[in-house]
Amino acid sequence: MANFIFRVFLTLVLSYLCNRVNGNANFKDVEEKLKQLNKPAVKTIQSEDGDIIDCVDIYKQPAFDHPALKNHVIQMKPSFDLKDEKLSSKNEPAELAVFQTWQRSGSCPEGTVPIRRIRREDLLRAKSVQQFGRKPHEAVLNSSTTIEHRDGQLPSINTTAVALPIIVNRSAATLVTLGYNYIGAKGIFNIWNPNVEAQDEYTTAQIWLKAGPGDNFESIESGWTVNPQLYGDKRTRLFVHWTKDSYKTTGCFDMTCSGFVQTSSQHVLGGSIGPVSTEFGKQYYLRVGIYMDPNTANWWLKIGKDIPVGYWPASTLMFYLNHSSTMVEWGGQVYSSNVKKKPHTKTGMGSGKFATGLKGNACSILNIAIVDFSMQLKYPQWVGTWADEQYCYTALNYHEGYGKLPIFYFGGPGQNYNCP
Repeated sequence: MANFIFRVFLTLVLSYLCNRVNGNANFKDVEEKLKQLNKPAVKTIQSEDGDIIDCVDIYKQPAFDHPALKNHVIQMKPSFDLKDEKLSSKNEPAELAVFQTWQRSGSCPEGTVPIRRIRREDLLRAKSVQQFGRKPHEAVLNSSTTIEHRDGQLPSINTTAVALPIIVNRSAATLVTLGYNYIGAKGIFNIWNPNVEAQDEYTTAQIWLKAGPGDNFESIESGWTVNPQLYGDKRTRLFVHWTKDSYKTTGCFDMTCSGFVQTSSQHVLGGSIGPVSTEFGKQYYLRVGIYMDPNTANWWLKIGKDIPVGYWPASTLMFYLNHSSTMVEWGGQVYSSNVKKKPHTKTGMGSGKFATGLKGNACSILNIAIVDFSMQLKYPQWVGTWADEQYCYTALNYHEGYGKLPIFYFGGPGQNYNCP
């Protein structure tokens, strides 16, 4: 009798577990979502880091689930050429050619794009199937902070005050420029692997191009991240993200929803990258550029040595960003329910060291530039730095000397003696 009761109890428990995902979804929802996300593969590659990479027909990638792309013809490469992009590469660090781990295990055939396969355990880590791959909504407090902007090359003049919203659950340290019509921006990001304390926290080093009102802005983003809840490990990974309503109901990381058209067969969004920099040792960098094609209004992502990865289509995305960006940010962000409170999270930003550590110690962004309708790369006319929690994460725009472009340093350890 006791045996029978135990079997019945075990059956009920297993049934419950199979039909619940973090208390918010059932097993059927998970299977349907997996079918939606993972497109049929022409070829499959097992990466040594544990990822499964599916080579998917370029016209069957997730972007084409979007109704606006039903008859979309892929723009295979940008129609513009930034001559300054090629010229500036001569002054860039040699350690730019970081690789993605999966590339050591194979390559995708022509006419396909590599996509990181989403697995059942990935969805089970999410708060809900509907929230998978999305940033949490940016809850804005009523009050705001004030940022003082200074000219990027002559920091002692041209100051002006600008109010920025205070975001709950996120702490940022950034370099900001705003007020002009930007149709592109780039930076060379120092690559690290900072500590992430909890599974539902993440840290990024990235570039944002934004437009629209502060409580309902549009944003396209790219850089590197450590995000264990999304990816299942603490590796440093390449990512893209977008939203057209401040992360309320739209947008996602990588290819977890329809919003980014990939054209490159060489890069995986969400794929791990390396090697990473070591403290006072060899430094590694990743160049990230986002540019609007003036002929199509598609926003292109380029990484490394001017290599197009794909684009955010004008037809599926924004109202404001269909013309230009009015704000660009470079830097880092930590997401945690334990920022701006005590005890603070120990999740690091950048290298996990403060900006004042400078080269070899702090995370840096080199060769920062914007593009306007002149179609020329240039340092922003004026910039300002901001850190939400300057005892936890810091920002420093450092001038090495006259005639040299500033280098932006940012980051920190999170919880420390001054950030309890």
